[in-house]
Amino acid sequence: MPKVEITIPEHVEMQITQLVEQGEFLNREEAIEELVSTGLKAYKASGPADEEEGPGGTGYEDDGMMGHDDEYVF
Repeated sequence: MPKVEITIPEHVEMQITQLVEQGEFLNREEAIEELVSTGLKAYKASGPADEEEGPGGTGYEDDGMMGHDDEYVF
């Protein structure tokens, strides 16, 4: 399986750690793999928010992911 290195905000890392500690996932690797996979499935189901896209942009730069200021939604 390919390895990917990412940098995430501290609050997201803390949420992942909390999910692992609560027993939702066996470890961080499993948590991140499942959360990314779930996020990709949700993205494919809803598609990109075309109406929010500007020229050359995704529409996420100003409002955070999925329109939430400080939250990543999967």
